Amino acid sequence: MPSTVIRRFVYDEMEANLWVEFTTGRRYVYSGVPQEVADAFRAAFARGVYFNTRIRDHFPHREVTHLTEETQS
Repeated sequence: MPSTVIRRFVYDEMEANLWVEFTTGRRYVYSGVPQEVADAFRAAFARGVYFNTRIRDHFPHREVTHLTEETQS
């Protein structure tokens, strides 16, 4: 079922990082997320509820911002 708050997410197994993009456009990376948690998140019927109860405030995280660099010629 599509989430009303989570646009997409990607799990990096090698680094145990969960990258989450919200419908607002804000992006966060959650560190140290076990594979089992990422799998359960992927399979959750209500991903927003699962995220809020099992991931948010349970793992270190930071907002990911993309700085645009202007080039001068």
